[in-house]
Amino acid sequence: MTDKLPFCLPKDITPEVFLAQYWQKKPLLIKNGLPALVGMFEPTDVLDLAIEDGVSARLITQKDNNPNEWTLKSSPLSESDLQSTPKLWTVLVQNLEQWSPELGELWQAFDFIPKWQQDDIMVSVAPQGGSVGEHYDEYDVFLAQGYGSRRWQLGKMCDTGTPFVEGQPIRLLDDMGEIIFDEVLEAGDVLYVPPRLSHYGVAIDECLTFSFGFRRPNLVQILDEVADVATGEHALFSPLTLPQVLQANAYELSDDSISAIKNELISLLNSDKGNAIIAQAVSELVSKRGYDLIAFDDELSPNELGERLQNGECLMINPACRFVLQNGQWYINGENICFDDKELALIERFTGNEAIVFDELDSELLASVASWLNDNWLVLI
Repeated sequence: MTDKLPFCLPKDITPEVFLAQYWQKKPLLIKNGLPALVGMFEPTDVLDLAIEDGVSARLITQKDNNPNEWTLKSSPLSESDLQSTPKLWTVLVQNLEQWSPELGELWQAFDFIPKWQQDDIMVSVAPQGGSVGEHYDEYDVFLAQGYGSRRWQLGKMCDTGTPFVEGQPIRLLDDMGEIIFDEVLEAGDVLYVPPRLSHYGVAIDECLTFSFGFRRPNLVQILDEVADVATGEHALFSPLTLPQVLQANAYELSDDSISAIKNELISLLNSDKGNAIIAQAVSELVSKRGYDLIAFDDELSPNELGERLQNGECLMINPACRFVLQNGQWYINGENICFDDKELALIERFTGNEAIVFDELDSELLASVASWLNDNWLVLI
């Protein structure tokens, strides 16, 4: 088993205290909260990656003659895009754990938050003065400084009615209200920012800031997924039986009819069948990835995998893959997967952050892990 990272929290704040007093309520500065991140990447690493095929990246610039005028270009980006920027620019790369399993392992430091709420790791690279402006996000984020330094200011809590600056390609606030936090983060420092809290980061020097984001599905997504799951229940296709009274107007859809239909729906959702539908729907939804998993190697047969393991490589969970455990069942990348007892024991070891070597696999398990590797659930290290 690889060494477990300590939680990214101040020494005097327990996970219980953080969840009760800070989570989705107020910000928290965590000095040297993620020292393992320091030196893992340099700005050129991110810029080289940003122009690769399949990478989700954005280039945000401020015009030199008008710092209040912004431009946005989304991937694919080219080398010429990065060579012709004005003085102030920022490159954002999403889903960085897809490209760096080593970075993805740092999610462990945030395991006091359920993994099903993890979104992705985004990195921001900027020169001195670079920024993406004053804004707020709809999700929780831990802003971790990996290289250089960045000044962060936090202001008011926003809501859905908070206006944005018109005519700009990115969401910008024109007023952050009273500044409640103003600090420079050095490499290794982490700042937790709850949803809708306005914030503004400016690079003090060439820097990399990594955003470990957490979010929950919205109700529209849940309703859509519930409907998808419910289509597999043939009994639900039978028309409803509803009470009927004489109406003065035969064209009317009465409030009583709407209420009766609503009550039927509520009764279903509150039933054992409804509980099962919701559990499956939510489990599938939160285990879906926002980005396609990309295979870095050709598919391997069990024999080919066995040779590589015998030559000293080992298998670990792919931190870019989404594993969700619900009531004893595993959901992986949006699908409910059934395992036999031996496979289940192995999955539990992988999700426990263990590295698996050749001697721990019989022929049946070797075939299983070869399939899991080819599905990008695992990585070879």
